[in-house]
Amino acid sequence: MKQYFSLVKTVLEQGQEKNDRTNTGTISYFGTQHRFDLSDGFPILTTKKVYFKAIVVELLWFISGDTNIKYLVDRKVNIWNEWPYENYKKTEDFQGETLEQFIEKIRFDSDFAQKHGDLGPVYGKQWRNFNGVDQLKELICNLKNNPDSRRHLISSWNPAEINHMALPPCHSLFQFYVTPDGRLNLQLYQRSGDVFLGIPFNISSYALLLILIAREVELTPGEFIHTIGDAHIYKNHLEQIEMQLLRKPKKLPQLVILDQSKSIFDLDPNDISLENYNPDPAIKGKVAV
Repeated sequence: MKQYFSLVKTVLEQGQEKNDRTNTGTISYFGTQHRFDLSDGFPILTTKKVYFKAIVVELLWFISGDTNIKYLVDRKVNIWNEWPYENYKKTEDFQGETLEQFIEKIRFDSDFAQKHGDLGPVYGKQWRNFNGVDQLKELICNLKNNPDSRRHLISSWNPAEINHMALPPCHSLFQFYVTPDGRLNLQLYQRSGDVFLGIPFNISSYALLLILIAREVELTPGEFIHTIGDAHIYKNHLEQIEMQLLRKPKKLPQLVILDQSKSIFDLDPNDISLENYNPDPAIKGKVAV
């Protein structure tokens, strides 16, 4: 995607060295925006393989309102494992288990998972129960009944509960907009974005959310607009980023939803797939926790 390459070059060429919470060090640039027209294809990186199944599973997890990693672990999605593990290491129950051993306990011991697998009131909780408000259901209802409203917003940033979250929401606020010709656009404000690992995932995740919501309210998916506050490249990802810049983007794939009869609340990960996704090999990088 040319938009992603533009973001990478902006951060590398105009960003500044900045310290961060993880003490990894970053090249940081504040305030970017890129637009993705979904009629061009599904926006997912082709210059490295992105784990699309994880995107689907995580998004459906958010939509369900769940905040425990067991849902993800049971489906072999491990993108949230490090945060509850770090919290577990601070408890009296910790017995020197490795991350892998911790995840095995989450998978096979429901009581352990209930006690140590929860992330606190993160995204799913806020989407479905923000101080008693089901934001997602209200959004869908309002899009159907008052499409021209300027209040089609969902916030994951709940100041009253931030300190109880394993990780405060990076993608913190998003807004939908219905065009006169029946297209549905979505703008995300992301307060913080890891350009190498996180941003590619976020772009595809919110493009998928746009498609699912448009389908639910019988509109055509339009543009995903991605606004980022602190866009940063961790210093231990610079080699990987340079490697990716040498690769040539390929044609975007197409999203397929197999069971058109299901609502957004009933979809299973197996209902959603990509056609003609032929990316270059994955490039690994360590997540900063």
